[in-house]
Amino acid sequence: MTMISRRIFMLAASAVGALAVAGIAIAEVPKLEQKDKYKVGFAQTESNNPWRIAQTNSMKAEAEKLGFQLVYTDAAGSAAKQVADVNSMIAQGVDVIFLAPREEKPLIPAVMAAKKAGIPVILLDRSVDPSLAKAGEDYLTFIGSNFVEEGKRVAEWLAKNANGKSKIIELEGTTGSSPANDRKKGFDEAIKAAGGFEIVASQTGDFARDKGRQVAEALLQAHPDADVIYAHNDEMAIGAIAALEAAGKVPGKDVLVLSIDGGKEAVQAVVDGKIAAVVECNPRFGPKAFETMLRYAKGEKIDPLIINDDKFYDASNAAGELANAY
Repeated sequence: MTMISRRIFMLAASAVGALAVAGIAIAEVPKLEQKDKYKVGFAQTESNNPWRIAQTNSMKAEAEKLGFQLVYTDAAGSAAKQVADVNSMIAQGVDVIFLAPREEKPLIPAVMAAKKAGIPVILLDRSVDPSLAKAGEDYLTFIGSNFVEEGKRVAEWLAKNANGKSKIIELEGTTGSSPANDRKKGFDEAIKAAGGFEIVASQTGDFARDKGRQVAEALLQAHPDADVIYAHNDEMAIGAIAALEAAGKVPGKDVLVLSIDGGKEAVQAVVDGKIAAVVECNPRFGPKAFETMLRYAKGEKIDPLIINDDKFYDASNAAGELANAY
């Protein structure tokens, strides 16, 4: 080590020591005491579709199984309410907060408030802006699916099975949410790389069935030659099927419909030939979420990213897998 680099090292070490003496926290997730019973918060983003309901039921069932008190809130699709929900959990003195952040940026204050209060946060199914909050520093970990990979898997299936269909309408999820951002990125990049396809329109349907139907109706009128609809979730895909049928088109024949989530209704639509393919986004978070929390309490090292395994449904396996869909 040179004299200059040694001096820089010593200065840096002194600065870190001074911060610690001054009581200024160095980036670190709050610890979790090991005990028999916990009071745990779960801040859900909304409960307006089967995926969210399945996720909530899984979390409640696991908390009950472990004998933990679960403080549950439903933000009803409002990022502002979800921030208030987290602040309420902090005031109630929960030990851990499981947060399914509605949007990437607006939930940053909630994550930071919990950290300041000494409460570890585990993000479920959606993440927050990585430039503003970091896993392993500001929150413990993100548990969920690889949304970019989900979009990519849909695009790769389409590239192999399009049978000449090439003009795509994309129904995006909630603007600013990590699944919408990443499912678009994964699909758009892969379909561009495949060549021979054109995304003629891309607009948010807010992950909602009726909004997806309305947006699909408008885009089909504007682009009557569109022969593929890629929806970022099942709810919008099912809305798009209604729009296609209202327009006198046959889903699966005139227009291929592709989706992500893999709920029972969507998998049944694959069996019925109305949806061509669906990538699962597993909503059963309870066991993995609470297992991760308890491992952390024991002092185990937790990976900053824990990826769920997701199935893929098309005509080759949908009938056999229908009973296992949520």
